[in-house]
Amino acid sequence: MVFQKAFAALLIASFMLLHFTNALQKVDYSKPPAPAPQVSQPLNCTGACEYRCSESSRPNLCNRACGSCCHRCHCVPPGTSGNYEACPCYFNLTTHNNTRKCP
Repeated sequence: MVFQKAFAALLIASFMLLHFTNALQKVDYSKPPAPAPQVSQPLNCTGACEYRCSESSRPNLCNRACGSCCHRCHCVPPGTSGNYEACPCYFNLTTHNNTRKCP
């Protein structure tokens, strides 16, 4: 008899605890979901690197290095030199000798 009363009390307490935890976790379905992030157009690395290396003394070497950097970073700084703040990843890539990889 004592076991049945204890079991019934434990069962009632469990249901009450379940009810209160569900009440705390209510979700407001009246708000619309957040919009999905927009996918930007893929960068034309070939065209961007051709312009970047147009004034280089070694354009083939420059285009090869720039293309590698562009595919990793998905950006190329504007202009023919400098402007690295526009693409920090491009600026931070280095070779095994710790020199800048990207032109």
